[in-house]
Amino acid sequence: MPQSLARLYVHLIFRTKHRERLLNDRVRDSLHAYMATVLQHFNCRPVLINSVEDHVHILLDLGRTVAVSQAVEEVKTTSSKWLKTQSAELAHFTWQSGYGAFSVSESNVQAVRDYIANQREHHRIKSFQEEYRAFLDKHGVLYDENYVWD
Repeated sequence: MPQSLARLYVHLIFRTKHRERLLNDRVRDSLHAYMATVLQHFNCRPVLINSVEDHVHILLDLGRTVAVSQAVEEVKTTSSKWLKTQSAELAHFTWQSGYGAFSVSESNVQAVRDYIANQREHHRIKSFQEEYRAFLDKHGVLYDENYVWD
């Protein structure tokens, strides 16, 4: 096969350090646009980015030559630096050190898009920790509670 082709959808989830509620409406849309630009620079196609005050969900089509860890590191590092320039309140902004990355089949892309789009309503009844544990369990990820949260 002479040509390398791929379509790998990934659902990324990461939060602010110590679950600080810093991602407000004043910065949210610009943050999403900034993250989308960073991902596109790495040949990753952002499908949908949404956030609530303390965490972000990103559905992306991972670039064929990009490792998940590389895409996450770049989007977190550059967006953290950018956020620090947006206001005095964000001058010491930091993302958590870890992240969750979950594969999404083509047949589930719309369901994941809908889920990400409805974050505000979803978090009226479920905390981030409950949500994240559910993702880990659903995807069969083994974890130790002592090391999941920072």
